[in-house]
Amino acid sequence: MCDLMVYTLNNSGLKAKGFCDSTEFERALKTELPELIVLDVMLPGKNGIEILKELRQRTDTRNIPVILATAMGSEIDKVQGLDLGADSYLTKPFGMMELTATVRAVLRRSSGNASAAITLGNISINPEKRELSVDGKPVVLTFKEFEILHMFMNNPEIAFSREHIIENIWGIEYIGESRTVDVHVGTLRSKLKAAGTEGVRISTLRSVGYKLEVKK
Repeated sequence: MCDLMVYTLNNSGLKAKGFCDSTEFERALKTELPELIVLDVMLPGKNGIEILKELRQRTDTRNIPVILATAMGSEIDKVQGLDLGADSYLTKPFGMMELTATVRAVLRRSSGNASAAITLGNISINPEKRELSVDGKPVVLTFKEFEILHMFMNNPEIAFSREHIIENIWGIEYIGESRTVDVHVGTLRSKLKAAGTEGVRISTLRSVGYKLEVKK
């Protein structure tokens, strides 16, 4: 399967390399960083979820887009992977045309991400370094919390529905309930409040979704 995927991507004009386990993959990362990673959950030794978690913790790989390949019906792997920072997923068995289309779509999305630093009130974020600070003090967010805050700060006073947030942050037709957005926004609010944010707040719009309000 790995050989077929590599063959298909290379013949579609996308330079690809395949690795059978985490040891080979981690050795390759020392010499070259990829633009995108297709990561199988079911691997010998260290599994894909563990590898994804490590990728998101490393400064040199945390922003590399990851597509997770999961077994049919393995919803827990999909949800866990997306919450850890996977950009999309493929459900096995999948076709090679689906693989190529998903890779190209994720590459298009990732290439359009803004990297300029933004400051609103006493909140500053640096998307390139994936750093958030309040009054100059660092605040730790999960991958998805950071993505949501980045989207809000790029679009202050703009209302976003839960469906729009899912489409833009998770980049897929999410398999779970939109409640996942409420959970992520709730934890994001708690962290911002605990950090002492001033001049901005994430407000809930009944029957609509959320927006970032900025005091003028």
